[in-house]
Amino acid sequence: IGVHPLANAGDQLPGPVEIWETFDPDAGDFEEEIVSETTKDGIYHRESYISAYVNYETVRVYCKYSVKAGATNAPGLMDVHGWMGSPRISQDYVADGWAVMAHDYCGIAKGREHYTKYPPELVHGNMDRAEGPPVWSSVGKDRASIQHYNETSDYMWYVIQRRVLSYLLAQKEVDPDRIGAKGYSYGGTIMWNLGMDPRVKAIVAYFGIGWNEYYRSKRVWMYNNPYVEPAKTPGEELYLASMAPQAHAPHIRAATLWLNGSNDHHGGHERSGQTFAMYQADVPWDMAVQARGHHNTEKLGNDCKLWLEKHVLGTDHFWPARPTSVTTLTSAGVPLHTVTPASLEKIESLQIHYCLKSANNIERAWRDAETSRQEDAWVAELPVMNVDDYVFAYATIRYSNDCVISSDFVATIPSELGDAVATDEPSNNLSDESGAWKDSAPVEGVGGVEGFRIFRPRGTSNSQFTDPKWKAPKGAQLAFQYYCTQPQTIVLAVNDQYQTTIEINANDDEWQPVLLAANELKSKNNPAQSMLTWAETKKMALTPAPGSDITKVIFSGFKWVEAPPRQLEVDDSGKAYLSPDLAENVDSFWRVMADQAVGGTPIRIGGTEYSRGLGVHANSTITFPLDGKFATFHAVPGPDDAHNGTIEMKVLVDGEAVYSSGVVRKSSFQAKPIELSVEGAQELTLVVTDAGDGKGGDHASWAEAYLLK
Repeated sequence: IGVHPLANAGDQLPGPVEIWETFDPDAGDFEEEIVSETTKDGIYHRESYISAYVNYETVRVYCKYSVKAGATNAPGLMDVHGWMGSPRISQDYVADGWAVMAHDYCGIAKGREHYTKYPPELVHGNMDRAEGPPVWSSVGKDRASIQHYNETSDYMWYVIQRRVLSYLLAQKEVDPDRIGAKGYSYGGTIMWNLGMDPRVKAIVAYFGIGWNEYYRSKRVWMYNNPYVEPAKTPGEELYLASMAPQAHAPHIRAATLWLNGSNDHHGGHERSGQTFAMYQADVPWDMAVQARGHHNTEKLGNDCKLWLEKHVLGTDHFWPARPTSVTTLTSAGVPLHTVTPASLEKIESLQIHYCLKSANNIERAWRDAETSRQEDAWVAELPVMNVDDYVFAYATIRYSNDCVISSDFVATIPSELGDAVATDEPSNNLSDESGAWKDSAPVEGVGGVEGFRIFRPRGTSNSQFTDPKWKAPKGAQLAFQYYCTQPQTIVLAVNDQYQTTIEINANDDEWQPVLLAANELKSKNNPAQSMLTWAETKKMALTPAPGSDITKVIFSGFKWVEAPPRQLEVDDSGKAYLSPDLAENVDSFWRVMADQAVGGTPIRIGGTEYSRGLGVHANSTITFPLDGKFATFHAVPGPDDAHNGTIEMKVLVDGEAVYSSGVVRKSSFQAKPIELSVEGAQELTLVVTDAGDGKGGDHASWAEAYLLK
């Protein structure tokens, strides 16, 4: 049922209309099996299984249904859960008179008594990888490109939710002319397909808007500078044309509301403009984006209910027209963002948000700009540090009926607007109050020093470091102080990758200082690997060790401080071995490993194993200060035996190339040492490139890399 003959990747690519025009979600018996029925406090609840038919197979779908006992002509609501979730009824909608249906599409998962049961042929419908293969999108069996759109897990989930919609419409309490749907997380992702179903009047998608397959998986961010789209596989071409949420946009008839967090891990905020630009002109849509929100939207008012009541029930709720927005330059050359909203008399607040850098929306550090009203518009200056790179801006507008909407996402390169001026400057004084640290509040400690206390027992995190204003300077150390009257143990982690343990000592009278060098943080997965520099920091977290209470600690004065320069140390044999933490500059595709290959294995070049050296992945550039103190550089460079990439390795002395390996790979490489004069030189640079054929498998090692005095 529902398989369109135009399905092969080699044929003209099918779109959503061709796929669903012959699909009949009512076909076949429900084969209803009631698990339980109860009526409590005037609400009827039922759990049941029904049959859905996918690719000539039967799927037993687990459903939950709640409605006021004795209701007639009740509006119906599909309530769709997220990734690895389970069906949950939004009881506040039931209390308001809706008949609500929730279903499971996650499949078997540990510890669940009831779940949707996929047959062996459709095992990739299960989200839990422990219960089957990874779900199928552009790749399917054996990780090969899909040949048919109906191979995808999404296709199964689309069929199932349309079948459950038929089941909802079959309930005696439900008015079939008043149907809405809302989906959370991946439920928001599959909501766009349901918006094409003519039985649905309105949808609300939380987070999922598409643009994940290919765009997110290959980091094809909309504002990469420069923007490049790598070639798509046949499977990606087929998936993007037929199954991706954005492919449905031109064909959606349901009024659509999208709610998101600006830093959510789903598709990028800015791609929403591309999605809604494909909507037909007579289909209502709107969006609200919570600044700094990850997977949360609690600051977006009562939007979901207002939208569903307006477009499903016909309630005369106020909803504003879309605002307009633009970024220009002030007379002094500073970027200026202007937002002109509708229904000014109903506005309670309007806040312009902006950020610098980072094409990846997850990494952005959003600032609340100083926003002021000028007649019918609101304006804010956007100080930047680089006029040749993007500045991003949008506004959040709250109205008197608790409706919250966002203006369009605007990305601007200031220098393209005219004589732009960079007026922002780096700051080493990091936010030490509650603004940048999640789940914290300002507090005053002993001596009247202002700091912050973390009120969430699990700890806090801070993502301001992706903003170039607060990026650590080269060679900096992290300094802060704490006040605590009871001993605690705190874990400080960076990028969810490196961490160190801090013993918090008790002191009733004084603040106690902490000074951390980057190499004191060790990899969680490989403690032998140290963090190279604080400049790598994108996210910092403070959490309690088991048995400790972080809420009893007050923190203050986070800042970057200049570290004393590290010196190359000569051992008893007269050799000064190179290590990553001694470099003055590291620009590497992945990490740089000390005395190991980049994959964490022993260094092996041409069949010989070495105990000392540097392991890297192309493309990689590492520069070491020499200060005229050394005579000779020695190394055994080559492609590491662990992988089969093609590379070229170069050595530069004071910027001049003095060695090149040429294009090499391990199958034909003969390892041999090099000794190069560096007498009187100020710096040594080790370069590895991908030789122009891509970075896949390009592991290289600089074995026995040392300097002689």
